[in-house]
Amino acid sequence: MALSAGTRRTVACLLVGLGALLIVAALLIPTYTVGKVAKTPLDLEITTIAASQEGEESLVLDSKSLTAPEGSAKVDSNVPLISQRFLTVEDPSNADEMTVQAGQTLRRIDKQGDTGLLTATVDRVTIDRVTGEPVSTEPNGSIAVTTTKEGESIADPVQHTGLQYRFPIGTEKKTYPYFDLNARKTSDMNFIEETEINNTKVYHFQQVVPPTNLNDVVASPTNKLTLPAAKWGVEGGDTPVTMYRWYSNTRDVWVEPETGTVVKGGEALNIFYGRTGDKPEVTALKTHVVFDENTVESQLAVAKDNIDRLSLYGRILPIVFGVLGVIALIAGVLLGLRSGGNAQPAVQRAAPFGGAGPSTAPLAGGRPRGNPDAPTERIDINKRP
Repeated sequence: MALSAGTRRTVACLLVGLGALLIVAALLIPTYTVGKVAKTPLDLEITTIAASQEGEESLVLDSKSLTAPEGSAKVDSNVPLISQRFLTVEDPSNADEMTVQAGQTLRRIDKQGDTGLLTATVDRVTIDRVTGEPVSTEPNGSIAVTTTKEGESIADPVQHTGLQYRFPIGTEKKTYPYFDLNARKTSDMNFIEETEINNTKVYHFQQVVPPTNLNDVVASPTNKLTLPAAKWGVEGGDTPVTMYRWYSNTRDVWVEPETGTVVKGGEALNIFYGRTGDKPEVTALKTHVVFDENTVESQLAVAKDNIDRLSLYGRILPIVFGVLGVIALIAGVLLGLRSGGNAQPAVQRAAPFGGAGPSTAPLAGGRPRGNPDAPTERIDINKRP
């Protein structure tokens, strides 16, 4: 059924309005919506597992040998190690900031229970949900490495600076400051190369932490030990020798740049006792741990989910809304032009060649139909019958 001119004009106006609305939405979605979507989610819960690498050196000091009445310090070789980290989001967290808590353990899996536990830490830091940088509030975090007799962790306030558990949305090929949990210092994380992991583009970064005296970081009894020279395995017999615990590390991370997700990570740890940092004398821990394959796949899945979400609001919806808006706008303009050019003439013309013309049938009362301008008969009122 054909639409009347008035209806067509109404539909045309609606289409033009809808088209304009869709075009405006297409322009605004990337500006406003993506800014809200491009944040680390508050329901984050990630477990990562890194294992020592077969065929590479993996050394661990037998701590009992230091207190044994006889013999020197003993270092076990080819020790299988597992580093596990469980990361959650805690309060305080809001639309712009989030508090990340990471519990991390390093254990040797050739021993059972607590005898295999080498280190355990609980790290908390409040970060910006977009940049991944710690907030400026002091203190913005804490680190717990010791426990009470009841097993409760004792947290020391620690001011964090630099990245740590994630990189910014839109990671760049540049150097970033990165916080080292063990040294409690920030140093450069340098861009190395662009590469791929399981067909996903990633950026490879590396940080080199120089030998750091852990006794200067935390005054723990294990970070400064005085034992007979013979126990350390150095010259001097029973002469007391004080050694410090030193730490160095080469850390590698592979980051999915769109989302800042750390897809893969590895650490070449070297912890040793020595009188100076440039001369290791007794190895405490030396190993290379790298994310296992399940962790890499899990992190890739997290990155791809976030990429899809960013793509939906950053590209797909704006394109769809823009195309539909242009179509609706053009359709409305064309329909409006048609409705304005089809008005019917007000006067009906006589049909030619014997067609039905104006009616000449007399009206009620004898008044004839027809041309109102036709001459009428003159009546002489003076005429007598």
